[in-house]
Amino acid sequence: MSYLEINTWFITGVLVATALLLLRGVRPRIRAMVGSFLVVGVLTAIFDNAIIGAGLVAYDESTLSGVMVGVAPVEDFAYTLAGAIVIPMMWEALGKWGRSPR
Repeated sequence: MSYLEINTWFITGVLVATALLLLRGVRPRIRAMVGSFLVVGVLTAIFDNAIIGAGLVAYDESTLSGVMVGVAPVEDFAYTLAGAIVIPMMWEALGKWGRSPR
C-alpha cells in the first residue's frame, strides 16, 4: 500500500468526523484552521527536510507519489492537514459540550 492510499483513508476519516461534528452544530473557526496549518506546515517542511536530509528517515520510493517539498514527500503533510482540521474542531466541540445550560 502506498503512502497516498494510507493518507486517503486517514483524511477520509478526518472528513467524516468533521462532517459529524458539523451536523451536531459545531462551527469551527476557519482562521484557526488555516493559521494552524500554515504554522505547522512550515514547521513540518523544515523538520521533515532536516530529518530526511540527515538520513534519520528514509522512504521506499516506490510507495511515494513523487511530489516533494524539498526532500520531504508531500504525503507527510497529510497529518499536518488532519491536525489543522481536527484540533480546532475538537476545541470548539469540547467547549460547546462543556458549557452548562443556564
